[in-house]
Amino acid sequence: MAPSAPFNPPAADLPNKPSVPEWVPPPVTQQKENFAQLKSIDLSLLDSDDPAIVDKLIQDVKVAIRDDGFLFLENYGVSLEQARQNEVATQLHRQFSLAQYLYNNISEADKERLLFSPEKGRHRGVPDGIEQFNWYKPDWEDSKRIPTCLQPFMDEIEAFCNYLTKSVNRRLLTLFSRVLELPDDYLWENVQSHGSPTGEGYFRHALFRPVEKSTEEASKGLRMHGHTDFGLTTLLFSVPISCLQIWGRDEKWYYIVSGGHFKATRHRVFKPPVDQLQSERLSLVLFNSSVGDMPMSPATDSPLIQREGCIEEQGIYKEYKKQMASGRPVPTNRQWREIQISTATDPTDTTHNRVGVHQVVIDGQIMHQREYLGMKVVLPV
Repeated sequence: MAPSAPFNPPAADLPNKPSVPEWVPPPVTQQKENFAQLKSIDLSLLDSDDPAIVDKLIQDVKVAIRDDGFLFLENYGVSLEQARQNEVATQLHRQFSLAQYLYNNISEADKERLLFSPEKGRHRGVPDGIEQFNWYKPDWEDSKRIPTCLQPFMDEIEAFCNYLTKSVNRRLLTLFSRVLELPDDYLWENVQSHGSPTGEGYFRHALFRPVEKSTEEASKGLRMHGHTDFGLTTLLFSVPISCLQIWGRDEKWYYIVSGGHFKATRHRVFKPPVDQLQSERLSLVLFNSSVGDMPMSPATDSPLIQREGCIEEQGIYKEYKKQMASGRPVPTNRQWREIQISTATDPTDTTHNRVGVHQVVIDGQIMHQREYLGMKVVLPV
């Protein structure tokens, strides 16, 4: 595999680009919370000429994705240093600055045109304080689907997403392929979707604003339900506001600074520590997607799976096994993600978010339970 090149974004100071105020990260919490201890993965080590270093990297990834499903990536190619002498912001902070610019400058006309109505809440109910704009495949192809204020910067945003998908994500998939003892490009060529800067996935600018007390009480502090993502990989950039939590092996929620062998991380968005309650949390996320028409099934070509089999207690695999054994067709990747997204409820929905409706008690724990396409999904609240 050829050594990876660092991100080289388009210039930010071209004449047609308005000035963008720099995003200033908010201070970290001073509260003593339960923070997850994540495995740090230096992605640049994949380029090492020393086979022992690469082998250790693969083993570290294997442990991390089986135990936590969450990797803390370092040295992945996007700089946190000023890449050019005249740059004000780092490469990564420039992208946060553009996201901040969107929420400060989107016009009322664009909100109406793009059905951008965050003040009414995602379900037109209790305001949830979450504003977000997603780039799906059609949005990359038609500038009219993009807020006008961001159009001068689309070269930077598109270059960023192309690099994340085709370099960072591809290197991750190389590591995962090696864990499965498959050829380096197996997952990239056979599972990853293509055809746009985000394939069949999407890129998100999200802003979590402080919520009213009535909203916090209705949701019991939840901003997003406990869930697993529905795609292939999710690239999320760490920010100082501590809202994201993962479900630990000891069945407790831990904050992070923001076939069963690969664990789908159970995570949720919760209210931040008390000293960050009035702070906004700006978020950049790229959701990489598998090929939508591909049926959900284990990678049976994998020598690892052939040798060890699938791990039934991981995630939804046991339900898939029942479905396959009964002769019923398993859903495609697209069906699986779309049914869950389309039927999601808001944390403030007290009609459904209660025991006997969408919640059950298992071993003393309140769990969220839904059935999708004949398969039961149980996740921590």
